[in-house]
Amino acid sequence: MTASDNPRTGDRIAKLLARAGIASRREVERMIADGRVKIGDEVVTTPNTVLTSLKGVTVDGKAVKAPDAARLFLFHKPAGLITAERDPAGRPTIYTALRNALPANSGRVMPIGRLDFNTEGLLLLTNDGGLKRTMELPSTGLPRTYRARTFGDVTQDQLEELIEGIEIEGIRYGPINANMERSTGRNQWIEVTITEGKNREVRRVLEHLGLEVSRLIRTAYGPFELLDLPRGQAVEIRQVEVERFVKGLKAPGETEAAPPRPAHDQARMRIRRDGPRKSGPAKPAARKGPPRKPGAPRK
Repeated sequence: MTASDNPRTGDRIAKLLARAGIASRREVERMIADGRVKIGDEVVTTPNTVLTSLKGVTVDGKAVKAPDAARLFLFHKPAGLITAERDPAGRPTIYTALRNALPANSGRVMPIGRLDFNTEGLLLLTNDGGLKRTMELPSTGLPRTYRARTFGDVTQDQLEELIEGIEIEGIRYGPINANMERSTGRNQWIEVTITEGKNREVRRVLEHLGLEVSRLIRTAYGPFELLDLPRGQAVEIRQVEVERFVKGLKAPGETEAAPPRPAHDQARMRIRRDGPRKSGPAKPAARKGPPRKPGAPRK
C-alpha cells in the first residue's frame, strides 16, 4: 500500500518502523532506499508508504514484530564517547559502554538527543522511536539542565539576561535560565537550563560571554535526574513511571512552553537503583548551598 492508495488513514512506514525500534526515521529511510524493507514480496520504494499496521512487513527478510511497550533507561555517559552507533574515526561510542550497562533483555535502544564527545552526564535511551522524536522536539518544551565548570569573568546579571534569549552568529537561542552556583576567583560552576537543545548550545552561549568551559555535565532531562548514578552505568525507569510520563507529555504545538526553571525548582523523578519515585518541588527555604555534584555523597 502506498501513500496515494489511502492518504487518510494509518502512518508512514518510516514512523511505524521507528516506533517499533527498528531504527531512527532517518536510518529507516536509508534502509528503504537500499531496498531492505518489503511488504510481502514487494520492495518498499518510498518512506511515504502509509500503513495501518506492520503486518507482513519485513526488514532484511525478517518479520517486524509489533512494537513493545515504551521503555526508558538512564545512562551516565562518560566524557570521551560518541553518541552514535559507529564512528568513522574509530572513536569509542556509547554502545561500547552500554553492552555491559544495560540489562540483557533491553533490546535495541536509541539515544534521546545527543551529548558531545567531551560532554558527560545524563543520556536517556528508549526503544520507542516515536517517544524519542517527541522528547527531542523543542516544541515539546522539555527542559535540559547542565552544570558547567567555567573560567573567566561573568556576573549573575549577565547570566540573568539570557532569560530573554540571545543571538550568536545569526543563530537565535530561546530563553535560557542560568545561575551562578559558586565561584572562586575567575572559576565558576554555572547551572544552565534550556529547552531547545540546539547543537552545542550551552558551550556556545557561555563562550559568547567570554567564558572557557572546561567541563560540562547534563544533570537532568525533563523530570529525570542523574543524581548519583555512577559513571558508565544505566538504570531502567519503572514501567508505571514511563506510562505516567508519556501520558502527561505535552504534544508538540499544544502551548508554548514557559521559560525553563532551574532543575532544583522543578518536580523530578528521583531515580534510584530500584527505580524512580515521584518527588515534589524542592522547598526553597530548605535548600542550603549549591546543588550537590553528580556522584557526590549525600550529607
